[in-house]
Amino acid sequence: MTELQHAAQSLFQAAVDRADPARALRAELSQNPLPDVAAGGRDVLLAVGKAAVPLMREALAQFPHASQALVVTNPENRVTLEGATVICGAHPVPDDSSAAAGRAVMELVGSLGAQDRLIALISGGGSALMVAPAPGLTLADKAAVNDLLLASGLEINQMNLIRQQLSDLKGGGLLRHAAPAEVRAYILSDVIGDDLRAIASGPTASPIGTRAQARELLQETGLWARLPDAVRHHLGSAEEAQTAPAEVTNTLIGSNRHSLQAVLEAASSDWQAQLVSDQLVGDVADAAETVVAAARRAPADRPVALIFGGETTVQLRGSGLGGRNQELALRVARLGAQQLEGNWIFLSGGTDGRDGPTEAAGGIVTGSTWQAIADAGQDPQALLDNNDSHAALAAANALLNTGGTGTNVADVQIFLRRP
Repeated sequence: MTELQHAAQSLFQAAVDRADPARALRAELSQNPLPDVAAGGRDVLLAVGKAAVPLMREALAQFPHASQALVVTNPENRVTLEGATVICGAHPVPDDSSAAAGRAVMELVGSLGAQDRLIALISGGGSALMVAPAPGLTLADKAAVNDLLLASGLEINQMNLIRQQLSDLKGGGLLRHAAPAEVRAYILSDVIGDDLRAIASGPTASPIGTRAQARELLQETGLWARLPDAVRHHLGSAEEAQTAPAEVTNTLIGSNRHSLQAVLEAASSDWQAQLVSDQLVGDVADAAETVVAAARRAPADRPVALIFGGETTVQLRGSGLGGRNQELALRVARLGAQQLEGNWIFLSGGTDGRDGPTEAAGGIVTGSTWQAIADAGQDPQALLDNNDSHAALAAANALLNTGGTGTNVADVQIFLRRP
């Protein structure tokens, strides 16, 4: 591993460490401890998302007398936790296990009474891991819509606006099922801007929008005609009256912005460090241009660290394998080879350790990566055109592999250059 590779990966690890779920929850409960549950009441623990296991592990230590504890997470992060039931859903596309998880959650919170308290630990990924189709819809309907959304190029808030309208748990649905109990939610944000309505599709927050707004967005983007008939019927019908939700206190305990600040602090001792953007969103092609343009503006006579964070999107045109971080890294490798000079490296990684349907967290590329793919006997442009960033980066030994991190605060990008 070169010095630049080691430095980039160490800085990425600083971002992951700052988002450590157990540490974040412990700090919050230390500063703002909860009062005892009401007389005759129970504390019930629920953790949902990619960071559910470490959040629950800490919650069990903080609330040792909780009467029940349920964890819903992804298979890569599944462990045995004494005192809790751990089940898995599927991500990024929900399946029958996600539906089973949704039923288990509704059964758990549906048993709560007015004296009880639900402590909900919410993290990214929960939208797919725990699903409950709205009345009249099936899991197949929701899966078909999710496939369309993931390939559409829509931003995460737009996707969640639509998902919430097809769910019995998202957009505050968990609160309706938990009523009349009190709900205390501790949230680790994987959404840029930290809109609580969008994190895991907002099970303890108000919905992003209305059914009519979801319908209009789908029509404007040309997706309406491709929806299952039952989904079009559901979104085309009038809004139903909702039961009163449970009383809730939502607390944000970690986010992408916090992690970017940790990278900035870690980099400042050795580099001229700059947090360029905490809003690197939109299509990966535009994001790559943004990164390379910032690198071209940066001083060339001193060690430079440029830091970005966000969550880009990929429009699928081919049948290849990859994710937004891998494709962003591959695009920067191509542009950087043409436009950048000096000894530089670029890392783009998902803080959860998983990028799209792959085992890689993202990519880590240099000025020689694009040529290295060709030297390995591959056509890098053809692979990019086929959205096959995973194969391209693998050919150049440029995949970022961290394994599952147990947290999720969206993506972090780091550009380093030495004179």
